[in-house]
This record gives sequence, structure tokens and C-alpha cells, in this order.
Amino acid sequence: MRRLAAAIAVLVLAACGGGGGGGSGGSSGPKPTAAEASRFLTQATFGPTPAGIDRVSNSSYETWINQQIAGAPHNQTHLAYIDARLAEFRRADPNASISDNQFYESWWLQAVVGGDELRQRMKFALSQIFVISLNDDSIDTRGAASYYDMLGRNAFGNFRTLLEDVTLHPMMGRYLTYLANQKESGTRSPDENYAREIMQLMTIGLYELNADGTVRLNAQNQPIPTYTSADISGLARVFTGLSWYNPTPTATTFFGGGRDESREVRPMIFYPQYHSTSAKTFLGVTIPASSTVDVAGDLRIALDTLFNHPNVGPFIAQRLIQQFVTSNPSPAYVGRVAAVFNNNGQGVRGDLGAVVKAILLDQEARSASTADGAGYGKLREPLIRMTNWMRAFGVSSQTGNWLVPLTAGNQSLGQAPLSSPSVFNFWRPGYVPPATTEMGQRSLLAPEFQIVDEVTVASYINTMSSAVDQGFGNTPPGGSGRDMRTSYSAEVALAETPTALIDRVDLLLTSGRMSQTLRQRILDAVNAIAIPGGSATQAQIDNARLNRVKTAVLFTMASPEYLVQR
Repeated sequence: MRRLAAAIAVLVLAACGGGGGGGSGGSSGPKPTAAEASRFLTQATFGPTPAGIDRVSNSSYETWINQQIAGAPHNQTHLAYIDARLAEFRRADPNASISDNQFYESWWLQAVVGGDELRQRMKFALSQIFVISLNDDSIDTRGAASYYDMLGRNAFGNFRTLLEDVTLHPMMGRYLTYLANQKESGTRSPDENYAREIMQLMTIGLYELNADGTVRLNAQNQPIPTYTSADISGLARVFTGLSWYNPTPTATTFFGGGRDESREVRPMIFYPQYHSTSAKTFLGVTIPASSTVDVAGDLRIALDTLFNHPNVGPFIAQRLIQQFVTSNPSPAYVGRVAAVFNNNGQGVRGDLGAVVKAILLDQEARSASTADGAGYGKLREPLIRMTNWMRAFGVSSQTGNWLVPLTAGNQSLGQAPLSSPSVFNFWRPGYVPPATTEMGQRSLLAPEFQIVDEVTVASYINTMSSAVDQGFGNTPPGGSGRDMRTSYSAEVALAETPTALIDRVDLLLTSGRMSQTLRQRILDAVNAIAIPGGSATQAQIDNARLNRVKTAVLFTMASPEYLVQR
């Protein structure tokens, strides 16, 4: 398998051409084909499963989405999982503690086997817009789990509620340094970190947008900034007087003393004595100076102002389309989704369930002919490549604890949940590769390519080669072999019919869009592994069959046709 990895690593750097593929499907009319259902689930989940493909192809895209939004099974919360693991540890050692690894365990568990598949995928997308990171020492593991649970609760709710829940969560307060933020006094000014980032990264962006997400230009043909440094300063005064939850708040608890056991997981509370009462001017709104402290009122005005800004619809539409479907959506696609954000058809603004439904059912998401366009698609995120493999081939955890450590290193996957290097996530949504590349010359956005280099390419191939062959994750204490493994039983049954084997791998990994060129290369490689006869033992025959399967899977997952989601 190592020789195989070395031989094909260079393929990942090749440009990706269009594949074959079926029709567009849709929310009405004929039921989706299996290939169409697989492509839909590639966008909407952490990867299609055989059972999931059957469900969608026997109903419709819209039915599946409605079921997911209305009541797909919810898993145990991440916080409950971590608390259960801590109790387990302390039964063996009363002084034991948890680490970030327990959040990663829970994340992989839910991403791979969670029944609420669209919610899982949506909260992962939201976590890359409303970023906190376990890389920051100020972020507590239980707090991070609580934060991720909060994103999940809001995944199909209203954006305004999400905005407030994010703002009041203590982990965001810690990460962007406005927890215990004090009003101005003398030479001291309120911390401006969150005021800046909630505008730039979470709601309105740097420049004014048209309804279709294109940048508005002034008379000099220059972009129009959405805010100024004065807007940041004015908004920062709103985010003063927020700090740790405590049932009996005092000045001591505001600054972190008198710690309550639940403070990392409960919303921050108001400490009026530290809240600015001076005038607060931002984004064309002024909250007048007052001798009466009204933290809740000031916060409501600020968040309402952001929520109702005309940029929010196209800004969030483009970010979520990039997460689910394509890095370079057309302005028309962005405009259609933004219109749903502005009004879900029932006069409601900010309905995230309606927004994700609009993203996934849009003709630009569902049309196979559109998907063949040269500028269409997105580089699959490293985490999603791994979950795709796990879900497609029925990987399970031998311990039930999904023992996956941090995978953010560039010699691993280069990405881990809630572990980005900065508030800008692992990559910027507006990243364009260097002008020396074809994408750069065409000014195409390619966010995920920001972490692609020779090291991460080789590391991905090596990681997948090892995982496909031996499994993934840590070896359990006292155990043998890696915790996450699969027998490939359904695929092994097809190993002596290579074309059928490749058809199945194509369906699960490339949605039936594999080109004839790639198919022939994989077929040649599979056929090169002879199934022994004569005096061969059953173990030798089984091993050859299994190696055929592993070769087909790895060749596919290393190919540009797989790495670029279309």
C-alpha cells in the first residue's frame, strides 16, 4: 500500500475535469436515481451511505430534507457524552480529567453514525463561520462541546436567535476576548475584537453587497466598505458588562472569581456596573447616552441592526453554498438563496431551515450538466473525505468511543473540528490561489486549497492509504489494531467481478460520475491482483479479494475526480 501511495500522490495535484453523470433530479417529478441520490447526499451529509441512497431514491430530495428538519433522530449531546466519559474516567481514578480528545471522540461518533445527518452537516458548516477553536488555551473542552451543541440546536432555527446565542456563549466571549469587557474609563476603551469580527466574519462582511452577493461599487468603481473604525468602536461599547454566569453575581465573579461549576456551558449574564452608558453609534444607528443601564436593550438593538442589514442574506447565502455545494456559485444562485433568507415565503426573515433547503434544491446544486462546468465544485474538506470513507463502507468503532485524536496537523488530515488556527477558520472563504495557477489566472475562489501543499497532499495519501488498509484512529489500551475498522463485506462479495466492484465504489464515492479514464485505470489495477486458485488456502483467496477492494477504494479517493466534489 505504501508503494501505491507514492505512485499516485502526484495525481492529486492534477486539474480536475468533468465526469459522466445522470440527470438533474429534483424535488418533484421522477424519483432520483441512485447516482443522483448519492450526489445529493454528498452535499447534504458527511457522506452517502447505501441505506441513505436507498431512502432518497425511493422518495425525493425535498421529502428527505423535510424529514431531517422536522425530526430526524437526535444523538446524545456532545456535552452529555463528555460528562459521561469523565464519570467513567473517575470511577477508575477520582482525580482523572478530560481532554479535547473526548470532544473529538463525540464529534466522530455523531458525524459518522448520527441519524440527524443534515443537522450534523449544518452545524459543522456553521462552526466554520462562527469560529471558536480548541487551539486557544482559553477554550474549555466542556465549553466547546456546549458551543457545538448550541450550533446544532440553531441549525434550522432563526439566524437572529443563533446570533444572540453565539454572542452570549462564554466560549465565544473567551475566544474573542469580550467576556468581562469593561466600559470606557479614562484611557481605557472597550475591547473591539468581537465588534469587528461579528461584522466582518459572521454577518455583513467587509463590503456592501448587491442582493446577488456581488460587490457594490461607488462612483470611482471601488468597493464600498460596510463599516468604519468608528462603527467598530461604537458597537464595542454594546459588548461591555457581559461575563460569567453566576447565581449571585458580584464584581468578583465578573472578573472570573467565585467560579460556578456550570459557567463554561451557560450563557453569559449582564453586569450593569461594567456596561457603557455613553452614546453608541454604529451602522447608521445611535443608541443615545443614558443614565439608566440597559444591557439587554442595547444588545437587542445591536443584534437587530446586524440581522436586518441588507448584506446578511447574500453574505450568509454565499458562505453556506460554499460549504455545501460549490466554491463559485453564480450570482443568480446566491440571489435566490438570499431571497429565501430575506423571506421564507411566510414573511419570516432568517429561517435557516428554509435557507439550507433552498441551497440543496436549487437547480445549480441539482443539475448534472451545471456540475460539469469548468468552474463548478469545491475541494472536499479533509475531514469530510474521511467521514465519507467511514460512512460509505460501514466503519465502526471497536470500543464504541471513536478514538480519534487531533487531526489538524499537516502530516495528518490538516483539519480537525473546532480546532482552526485562527478566527478565520482553516481557510478564508475568499481565497484565490496564486496567479501562477490556472485557478488564480481565472480568479476562481478555492477556499480549501489554502491548506494544500506538497506536504498536505502526501500526508492525505499516506493517511488514507493507512486507513483504507488498517483502519483509523488510536489503538485501544490493551487492544490490537486501530479503533475504527471495516470488513468491506459488501465490496469483498463483488471482488471477483471487478466492474461491479468499481460500480459500487463509484456510486458511494463519486456519485456515478467516474470518467472512463479513471475507471479503466482502477480496473487495470484491480485485475492485476490475481485471485489465487489451485492449492491456495481460503485465507489467501480472501486476502486477494480484500486487496482488490482496498485498491479500488484508495485509487478512487486519491483521484482528482474524487477530491473535487461536483
